[in-house]
Amino acid sequence: MTDPAPVDGEPAAVPAAAVPPVDAPEAPPAKLWDRMREDPQYAPEHLALEAVRRLGPEAAQWAARERALRPDAPPEQLADQAVRKFVNHARLSGAVSGAAGLPGAVIDVGVLAWTQARLVLHVAAAYGADPTHLDRATDLLVLQRVHKAAQTARLALGVAAGRERAGALFGSAADRALGRVMLQLGVRLARMAGVRAAKRMFAKVVPGAAIVLGTWANSSATKELADRTRALYRAGGPRPLPGPRQP
Repeated sequence: MTDPAPVDGEPAAVPAAAVPPVDAPEAPPAKLWDRMREDPQYAPEHLALEAVRRLGPEAAQWAARERALRPDAPPEQLADQAVRKFVNHARLSGAVSGAAGLPGAVIDVGVLAWTQARLVLHVAAAYGADPTHLDRATDLLVLQRVHKAAQTARLALGVAAGRERAGALFGSAADRALGRVMLQLGVRLARMAGVRAAKRMFAKVVPGAAIVLGTWANSSATKELADRTRALYRAGGPRPLPGPRQP
């Protein structure tokens, strides 16, 4: 069935496809959750490594596609597009799990940290940095203030990668109380996602308190991260080190 022709003097109808869909924030993959739960001390490092592996190619493809569609678009414009998208995702990330208490809070901050990693990698790609390079994992940890310096971030990533390989060979070292593991995991991820996100996580454990903080905490922390990320890559960013692209 075809659409009726517009009557003279009336504007043509805008096709429904012209309205961009609103997609939901993506949660970290199940295998990453398993890895972080087994090794919560290095949860941010595991998340950063997996983000570069899984989300780096996505960011590279997005940037290549946008440049092909709009070859004259400056990097700032592409970065604006990425920031708007993922700040909106951050606002929604607290509603992904629908679960209450500590497990729900841990899932919320995990989704937020994953969303923030997507933002950083897409902004890096917008400014011409390779989002699949292992150095982006270092950038993530410094930008998200898990580590103060790139050198310590690289050392921690090396430890996490080694523990990841050891875990694949020998399995987890020992069973620990689930509540203690979840709390440690939640604290590490909340710090990665921002101070306000940490407050929000603990507020969610107290019924009704999370309503006060709402989605503002997520978007505010993500906007601040976006500002730091743009400043880094606008200035050219750290130069990639020689060596393997991924562990």
